[in-house]
Amino acid sequence: MKTTGIILLIVGLLLTIFTSFKFFTKEKVIDLGKVELMAQKPHKVNWSPIIGIVVMGAGGIVLWLGYRKK
Repeated sequence: MKTTGIILLIVGLLLTIFTSFKFFTKEKVIDLGKVELMAQKPHKVNWSPIIGIVVMGAGGIVLWLGYRKK
């Protein structure tokens, strides 16, 4: 339980600091027989830093329960 709490705290901290990430997909633009033109299209995923704070709170509770069960 302690390990899970620590992992949740770290993930929550990362979610709070980094509130988005970007990735690219390749799409076919033109297909003329043997000639193909591909384009990279960017996609951005955003989330609120409140989600990170909630995850850190859950990690703190799990960590506290892990130490309490001794």
